[in-house]
Amino acid sequence: MNKKNPHNTSNNHLINAVFYKLSEYYGDFDWWHKDKPYEVMLGAILVQNTNWNNAEKALKNLGNALDPRCISEMKEEELARIIKPSGYYNQKAKKVKALTAWFEKYHFDINKVRRRDKPTLRAELLEIKGVGNETADAILVYAIRKASFVIDAYTRRIFSRNGLSVPKNYDQFRRMIEIAIPEDNDLYAYYHGLMVDHAQQFCTKTPKCNGCPLEETCLGLTE
Repeated sequence: MNKKNPHNTSNNHLINAVFYKLSEYYGDFDWWHKDKPYEVMLGAILVQNTNWNNAEKALKNLGNALDPRCISEMKEEELARIIKPSGYYNQKAKKVKALTAWFEKYHFDINKVRRRDKPTLRAELLEIKGVGNETADAILVYAIRKASFVIDAYTRRIFSRNGLSVPKNYDQFRRMIEIAIPEDNDLYAYYHGLMVDHAQQFCTKTPKCNGCPLEETCLGLTE
């Protein structure tokens, strides 16, 4: 029924057109480590309310301790000190410990996690202190390899500026995107990477429109 809705069809066309133009411009790339699922989980926590450079410094500070068993045994105060570059380090230490405790229920085995269905895993992640929708979906798509599109401020900004009526509700917008594109984890991961790269290079809060691959369709809105 939804596919026959002209408004829905228009949204689907606009969403696919944006992704197509960005993929043509930026080409193929891998975004985030596919072979380091626990590091990805921690990164999804550490990048909250900061930029990736600061989160990466915190990850590097962990060194050989970047292991779920080490983190599980580490005192929260010590963990907070190590991840200080990420900011809000006391709160993030609590969140990392909580996420690690959840992972321990699966005996720190990512394959056991991946055998669970996506709705169950998403519900479990959202029950963890400090894990909201965006963080849960980032963990699902990049660490667990379950197709769940990540909605962030960049995605909202890019699509709003290109004429999409973006729902305020997180899950409504996520479903809108997921209806428009094929359900494929690699594609979801790639398209979210496109959102991040484009927002950082062109679609900043004050947009840099010259040379932007979406310049023809962008409404030129500022925040």
